[in-house]
Amino acid sequence: MAGGAAILREGREHGGKVTWFVILSCMVAAMGGFLFGYDLGISGGVSSMEPFLKKFFPEVYRKMKEDTKISNYCKFDSQLLTAFTSSLYVAALFASLIASPMTRSFGRKLSILVGGAAFLAGSALGAAAFNIYMLILGRVLLGVGVGFANQSVPLYLSEMAPAKYRGAFNIGFQLCVGMGVLSANLINFGTEKIKGGWGWRVSLATGAAPASILTLGALFLPDTPNSLIHRNNDHQKAKLILQRVRGTSNVQQELEDLIEASLISKATPNPFDKMSQRKYRPQLVMAIAIPFFQQVTGINVITFYAPLLFLTVGFGESASLLSSVMTGVVGTTSTFVSMLVVDRFGRRALFIFGGIQMLASQMMIGIIMSAHLKDHGELGKGYGYLVLVLICIYVAGFSFSWGPLGWLVPSEIFPLEIRSAAQAVTVSVGLVLTTIIAQTFLAMLCHFKAGIFFFFGGWVAVMTGFVYLLLPETRNMPMEKTDQIWKEHWFWSGIVS
Repeated sequence: MAGGAAILREGREHGGKVTWFVILSCMVAAMGGFLFGYDLGISGGVSSMEPFLKKFFPEVYRKMKEDTKISNYCKFDSQLLTAFTSSLYVAALFASLIASPMTRSFGRKLSILVGGAAFLAGSALGAAAFNIYMLILGRVLLGVGVGFANQSVPLYLSEMAPAKYRGAFNIGFQLCVGMGVLSANLINFGTEKIKGGWGWRVSLATGAAPASILTLGALFLPDTPNSLIHRNNDHQKAKLILQRVRGTSNVQQELEDLIEASLISKATPNPFDKMSQRKYRPQLVMAIAIPFFQQVTGINVITFYAPLLFLTVGFGESASLLSSVMTGVVGTTSTFVSMLVVDRFGRRALFIFGGIQMLASQMMIGIIMSAHLKDHGELGKGYGYLVLVLICIYVAGFSFSWGPLGWLVPSEIFPLEIRSAAQAVTVSVGLVLTTIIAQTFLAMLCHFKAGIFFFFGGWVAVMTGFVYLLLPETRNMPMEKTDQIWKEHWFWSGIVS
């Protein structure tokens, strides 16, 4: 990434370059994304380990090993098992509502610190669990970490990054999510082989390592200039931080834009009420629609339950975990590619191309499974490997489009006066849908069978059309000037004018 000035559409320039200071700060903050991904991936892996199922979910273990009459699609249909997964997201939902005013009033740094501490406590409790209550309480604490991290980290990354490279920096959050999922899959694959049946404890405990990095690193993070100006009206300190993160003394124009945005924000005592005003209608719609669509792509079916899904199509326990590693590698690589190209080709192009790729692969998976996987018996090796390849294609499509952009676009389109509130709405909608899907997917798989892929594929078609018609391009647009894009859009201009 080369330094330089970001040319604004209004003719204003913000000087600066990408500095090591901003890179290191964003790397520490993005560790919150790594922990989110780790907790996403680890639950699906340990849920497929026989010692874990035998200890905490004996009924599921019995159906898997002894019940020969039950359908392939229904072996893991257990509300208690899904509660283990979804309890994290219920806790994250409530935590994000607390994190919103806290992030606004006390800064992004403190929210990141609270999130890291909660991740650390949850990892320790989950690893030490000897009954289902301790296990779920550990997941609840991890959910608190997710709620605070998802509220504060995308805002932190967007506010610290230069406008020209904001897309790449923000996608670093999703890249870390993907790396977290991949790390969880690799650790699950290794710990499953530990003799004695305690490998799942290692999987749950290992999350304490990145949680410690985030917690300790947050102590040394600078808060964003936006937050310093808004909370303390400390223009001089904000200017010094700007000069350090931009690597230049020429920051006066950006500082003035931040001060102007802060003055508008301070005239907004209740940002949630402010969001309902007509001029913020496009942002409110996007704050709800983008996280909604991100979840109904069906990606959490893969993230949460990939090992169980591969067991369903006939892979063994170890092969299922290895297959999850392969999808994790594909997802992480694709997110890295997105980080390289998002500021060159723009958000809309990646959204649309990724949507088409996801839709095509989901339809093919649905066709193969409906034709060849019946209630009993296995899919067959050839078709099983083909489903694995198609799932990798699907994961690649998500990981360079709706995965990273679902976090990037909402974090960069909100004016400062409603930013924390709008981010809370975005995170809350995403977590509500995540909870619903986590809690219902195994039952949906049992009843819909292969049709589950057609269900999610239909939503992918709808959301791709939504982006094509209603989402304007935000590439290279400074955050404090994004209100211009709605005034120039064919549909939204008639609403905000």
